[in-house]
Amino acid sequence: MNFCAGLPGALAPVGNFDPLGFLDGADESQCKRFREAELTHGRVSMLAFLGFLIGEKVEGSSFLFDSQISGPAINHFAQVPSPFWEVLVLAIGVAEVFRAQVGWVSPLDSDEKFLLRDDYTPGDIGFDPLGLRPEDPEEFEAMQTKELQHCRLAMLAAAGFVAQELVDGQTIIQHLTGAVQA
Repeated sequence: MNFCAGLPGALAPVGNFDPLGFLDGADESQCKRFREAELTHGRVSMLAFLGFLIGEKVEGSSFLFDSQISGPAINHFAQVPSPFWEVLVLAIGVAEVFRAQVGWVSPLDSDEKFLLRDDYTPGDIGFDPLGLRPEDPEEFEAMQTKELQHCRLAMLAAAGFVAQELVDGQTIIQHLTGAVQA
């Protein structure tokens, strides 16, 4: 079997990178589930990365929430008023149900749980409002690899942002502009 069931994502210089051996003994279905999870977490991390920078950069000047959100982004959650959370949870729930219906086999239709559809490509729920998906399969595979690389970088960046703000309580923007207070 090819590395990671032949799914795109291996790129020089790292190539077939699996230092903890998650793919040892994994079948194609499990590889696809791992890739689905990697893409989902990576996409959320890309949004988190932007949220950190934008949320801290427009601090106090935002039209949202009466411009009362301030400080390091890791503290913004506690400052957001309650109705926002209900709407956000509902939107996430709708998106997750749609994703589950597109990519996953219903647990009522199979004895095996957590099974992706055979014809489903991890992460591809058919949402492409800007028409960016290439028609050529090689170009699409290259685009998938680029997205995975961006996802992986965003996961590391978001984790680094959280760690940095927990360590010193300063915003990422303060670090980027050199305005860190000792």
